[in-house]
Amino acid sequence: MLLKKINLEDQLKKQKKRSTFSSNTLIDQFYHTLEEDHKTSSKIRRNTIEKNQENYNHFKLDLLDTDKIYHVTEIKKICIDYRLRFLDSSYFKGKIPKEAILKIKKLEQEHHTEVKNFKIIAPSKLFKLEDKDDPLLFACLGNDYYYLIHKWGNDMSAFRKLVMLPFKSIINLLLLIIVLSYGLTLLVPSGLFSKSESSAQFWIMCFFMFKTIAAITIFYGFAKGKNFNPAIWNSKFI
Repeated sequence: MLLKKINLEDQLKKQKKRSTFSSNTLIDQFYHTLEEDHKTSSKIRRNTIEKNQENYNHFKLDLLDTDKIYHVTEIKKICIDYRLRFLDSSYFKGKIPKEAILKIKKLEQEHHTEVKNFKIIAPSKLFKLEDKDDPLLFACLGNDYYYLIHKWGNDMSAFRKLVMLPFKSIINLLLLIIVLSYGLTLLVPSGLFSKSESSAQFWIMCFFMFKTIAAITIFYGFAKGKNFNPAIWNSKFI
């Protein structure tokens, strides 16, 4: 039986249910944050408004679907789990589908505003190459809240989260290297380097395998400029 592919929007909804930002209190928290901002001094408030005018959209919050509002912590968790990027749409090299354009136009008509400052969740390769693999298009609401506009493309492999697990932290990567080293050592024929078998010989071979795999991993990481998921989820650098 084939495993069902992963729908990224469904995973994001599940993460939202597990987080502290529930749908019932999301709008209240958002309003509260804006209210706290207005309590600052006039100079700071003026600077904040000038900055926010460039960074978020002026939506009528009562017209928004709260199920499509996500906090940055929920987005970050999904990006780290599946090794995805959350970047400005200007870095996206794929083609925005017509359905997304129509939804943006509908939002503009309903809210009487020009929607801008978009963000996209997608694999790193989609910010360099044209491809279709489950991107999500967001509009910024300000104060670390984002509104999901459209999801398109293909669902991800059911194994993606498992495959990307070693890249979540250096501990995970070390555990993978240790497991691979042990497994490869078991595949080495007994008595290949010595007529007598001993546990010392086995562990020496295992240590050799560990150093070899670790050296290859480090070389590849430095050569390709790779990093762990928490460091790249919102980085515009490769």
